[in-house]
Amino acid sequence: MGDIDGGTDAPTSRKRADARRNEQALLNAAGAAFVASGVDVPVRDIAARAGVGVATIYRHFPTRADLIVAVYRHQVEACAEAGPTLLATSDSPHVALARWIDLFVDFLVTKHGLAEALQSDDATFQTLHAYFLDRLVPVCAGLLDAAAAAGEIRPDVTAYEVMRGVGNLCIGAGRDPRYDARRLVELLIVGLRRHQEGKATPG
Repeated sequence: MGDIDGGTDAPTSRKRADARRNEQALLNAAGAAFVASGVDVPVRDIAARAGVGVATIYRHFPTRADLIVAVYRHQVEACAEAGPTLLATSDSPHVALARWIDLFVDFLVTKHGLAEALQSDDATFQTLHAYFLDRLVPVCAGLLDAAAAAGEIRPDVTAYEVMRGVGNLCIGAGRDPRYDARRLVELLIVGLRRHQEGKATPG
């Protein structure tokens, strides 16, 4: 009995793993297509990027709204998972924070057309903003807390304030070649630095 069950479970697990990998590949391809052409990009273009047939995309995501939501969640999860990884692998918490915010900026400025889609009346999109905050605010808070505990940044700034500030700086990015949102965000990160007490002042 155990051998039969084991023989059945292994192929099933492999199929599930393959299905997850295929879905991840579709989401990556769709995300890249959205960056290049916006959320209204033809499904056949996404299929070509993913190396699958159009029918495969519709089997996973019956509507464009389903696909947009899945891509959004996929990108939010990638950004959330990057926080602890960066904290564990960077030279300092401040470096980890700066790198994570750089990823956050990428997320904000490359979702061409996604913001407009999310503001539509489609019920599919209504819970996404809360999901975005629920996943990313704690990650940003953890990075800020670590940097503050290390004495690298001032301790009186909240994650929501930082994320809201970065978001405001990214509004319109890409539409005006004279405006470099990333440079302004870098200045914001520099501004978080704790000033050294007793440091000599010029003059």
